[in-house]
Amino acid sequence: MEIFEGISQGFSVLLMPTKLLACFAGVVIGTAVGVLPGIGPSGSIALLLPLTFYMDATSAIIMLAGIYYGTMYGGSTTSILVNVPGEAQSVITCLDGYQMARQGRAGPALGIAAFGSFIAGTLGVIGLMLLAPPLARFALRFGPAEIFALVLLAFVLVGYLASGSMAKALMMAVLGLLLASVGIETISARTRFTFGSLNLEAGIDMVPLIMGLFGLGEVLEEMGRKAKVDARRYTPRFWELFPNKKDWRVSLGPISRGSLIGFFIGILPGGTGIVASFSSYAIEKRVSPHPERFGQGTIEGVAAPEAANNAAAQGAYIPLLTLGIPGNAAIALTLGALQIHGVIPGPLLIRQHPEVFWGVVASMYLGNILLLGLNLPLIGMWVRLLTTPTHMLYPMIILFCIIGAYSVNNSVFDVGMLFFFGFLGYLLRKLNFELAPLILGFILGPIMEVNARQALIISQGDLSIFFSSTISTVLLLAAFFVVLSSVYSGIRKKKS
Repeated sequence: MEIFEGISQGFSVLLMPTKLLACFAGVVIGTAVGVLPGIGPSGSIALLLPLTFYMDATSAIIMLAGIYYGTMYGGSTTSILVNVPGEAQSVITCLDGYQMARQGRAGPALGIAAFGSFIAGTLGVIGLMLLAPPLARFALRFGPAEIFALVLLAFVLVGYLASGSMAKALMMAVLGLLLASVGIETISARTRFTFGSLNLEAGIDMVPLIMGLFGLGEVLEEMGRKAKVDARRYTPRFWELFPNKKDWRVSLGPISRGSLIGFFIGILPGGTGIVASFSSYAIEKRVSPHPERFGQGTIEGVAAPEAANNAAAQGAYIPLLTLGIPGNAAIALTLGALQIHGVIPGPLLIRQHPEVFWGVVASMYLGNILLLGLNLPLIGMWVRLLTTPTHMLYPMIILFCIIGAYSVNNSVFDVGMLFFFGFLGYLLRKLNFELAPLILGFILGPIMEVNARQALIISQGDLSIFFSSTISTVLLLAAFFVVLSSVYSGIRKKKS
């Protein structure tokens, strides 16, 4: 009964005009961002974060959530039509989606991607609605030692589930920790790494950091590329977008498995749509009676990863809303937006701010329906967005970054930080470093430090407090075994 009361409250909140507008704006922007290569959900959320300062907390999170899962929908369009993934999560869709387009089956590929995303997204919202409340009640048993162990496990999983080098991912997480330690620390009020600068005593602001790394850094990298996209090829008509009975028969299994895999990977700290889509594709290829068809234009190779990355987008909100733990950079930005509005995500969120939690859940139901409507009739319009001249698009993004960074504290120093982190993000991309672990380190670092110090103050310096409860012991052992298995697999690779 509690769940039904909550979801009815959520829809009563959602039916307010401001909430409906926020939901619609989020999914439209998210779809456009997914279609346009290069910007990404993290970059778009970073760019639009200053706009949420003038909204209430519920409208802000509804819009940011719509941008995030809307991006997963839109990313498949260019992957299938022009072999250019709109987002990293859609890279795997290129393998079979573009081959289907070349074979004259772009319509069914786009259709199954849209319908599969809708099914997976809806199942993901149901999972969020059912699992989040009991998980929040369980999270009330977490004290400082348990929260420290959980955040430590999150850091370990960031490195273990990184799409590239684990060493580089951990280096970025440590860099995020160092950046988060700048300024006056919480417990003893001492200054750290300020180098005598009054501007740094307040710490590094999240907005110029994120807008620089993801917004400005992405623009600088894209400006260095000269590749052009031919968006005129393989553009299907509306009535060609519906898969036939055979397509549905072979796709329902991959969609179901992809939804399940993606949802549970999304719950993991560090689990992203990239990990979910690649894992789902690999599993489908393994269980298929005809694995040789993958990469040649089989519809299962489109259905499974698209379902997985959309289900992962919904699952990622469970640890955020119930534990206050963001699983990736885009969710970390949403955590920042909640904190800016004075809403602290965690075990008490559903009790203290039920309108935020249930309003976001209800908006996801509506958002999935809106996205299905946007992704089918408007595919031609989304494809034409690819022809937007970059010399018009990028200056507008840079201007928006500058205005956003300056508006936080009305400080030119923040604009300077924006450009510093923009060039840093560009260099890190060129050196193949992932930026998500840096953001996670920046967000989670203070949480881990404060809880570790609080636990040690309670125990008067006795480290055994971290093993005094079953929860913290299990989490620390899990972190240890993740590191151990990673080292073991690395040794095996070197031997082979």
